[in-house]
Amino acid sequence: MNAPATARYLIRGAALLGRDRSDLLIADGIIAGVGPGLSAAGAEVIDADGLIALPGLVDLHTHLREPGREDAETVETGTRAAARGGFTAVHAMANSTPVADTAGVVEQVYSLGRRAGWVEVRPVGAVTVGLGGTQLAELGAMADSRARVRVFSDDGVCVSDPVLMRRALEYVKAFDGVIAQHAQEPRLTEGAQMNEGAVSAVLGLTGWPAVAEESIIARDVLLAHHVGSRLHVCHVSTAGSVEIIRWAKARGIRVTAEVTPHHLLLTDELVRSYNPVYKVNPPLRTGEDVQALREALADGTIDVVGTDHAPHPSEHKDCEWAQAAMGMTGLETALSVVQHTMINTGLMDWEGFARVTSCTPAAIGGLEQQGRPLAEGEAANVTLVDPEARWVVDPDKMSTMGRNSPFAGTELPGAVQATFFRGHPTVLAGQLNTPHPTAAEESTWTG
Repeated sequence: MNAPATARYLIRGAALLGRDRSDLLIADGIIAGVGPGLSAAGAEVIDADGLIALPGLVDLHTHLREPGREDAETVETGTRAAARGGFTAVHAMANSTPVADTAGVVEQVYSLGRRAGWVEVRPVGAVTVGLGGTQLAELGAMADSRARVRVFSDDGVCVSDPVLMRRALEYVKAFDGVIAQHAQEPRLTEGAQMNEGAVSAVLGLTGWPAVAEESIIARDVLLAHHVGSRLHVCHVSTAGSVEIIRWAKARGIRVTAEVTPHHLLLTDELVRSYNPVYKVNPPLRTGEDVQALREALADGTIDVVGTDHAPHPSEHKDCEWAQAAMGMTGLETALSVVQHTMINTGLMDWEGFARVTSCTPAAIGGLEQQGRPLAEGEAANVTLVDPEARWVVDPDKMSTMGRNSPFAGTELPGAVQATFFRGHPTVLAGQLNTPHPTAAEESTWTG
């Protein structure tokens, strides 16, 4: 069902994907009209001249930290950041405290998202109890809960036991769920601090070999093929991983994969600075890896962009490299980084951008009203982007609590001018507006 009635908005003169400039009329949470020269008495007019209208962005990989780590992020602050980044839906990873491994915890996260009202929040359920890797979590109960979990991941920790991974893949087949694997062979990465290669050798830091990622992906695509289940590979970071996924897809294996914005742009050369803002899991790789990832995203081998938004308190980053936490913020810079690396380089157009940031992630996560074409009768989840804008990243001006952006001080292209979530503008003129007016109510929204 659609959200309760809201105000009417007339977006005038936006560039729509695959068609000329057009108007969009939004009413009662849906797109009520598409075409040139629309009019609607009493509608608030949004001048979209020079802007591109996109389906609202969908993130399969967000760390909202709540419950338990509200010193790093909350559902409220994280979803504010998501709205400013052009997102209308995010998937909240399970590594909270307590871990989202029961129906009770995922329903708590789901309810927090509904009350915040900035975007749709879909919890990701843990694969194993406490992310411990020894016992399957309550997969069925989470799937049957009000949160209707369809994506399961121990992200941050690899499901390294092949028997347990097989059982998980078998279990989620019953409700067309997907296991999202953090591909990291633990024995090959003990004490690892950065990518294993020429830079790690010079710096004397313990290396993180590419094979630690690639060996798990190779194993898991074979398991997924054997079981006939869906596998999603989180934050692919190496050229070798790309080749394994390409091989698996050519054989009809049901595997999808994501790449983060930071792995599309940054390399391990930055670690020479010893700035912990560049410490991340998986680590920044080489320039050759970056190019392979861009080409794989362009040709469809990698299906989606996932931000892996990972905010940390400042004290967890403002310290020596070895003690620093791994992770980077990403919700408010994702669109611009992907435009910079993929669109402005000619590797992808805006239709391709919508595919990898909205349509495909919504399909993988089973979100029926997200990632839809901007057509009459569809849910009004819409993002307006100014592709000609330029801005300098200032973490202190972001909505996320995390200040650990690797793009601080960088000039990036493209800016979100408006985000409409179920017909309500959460962002206008590039600034936060208000959450959905029914955010505090219990409703029958179905996503």
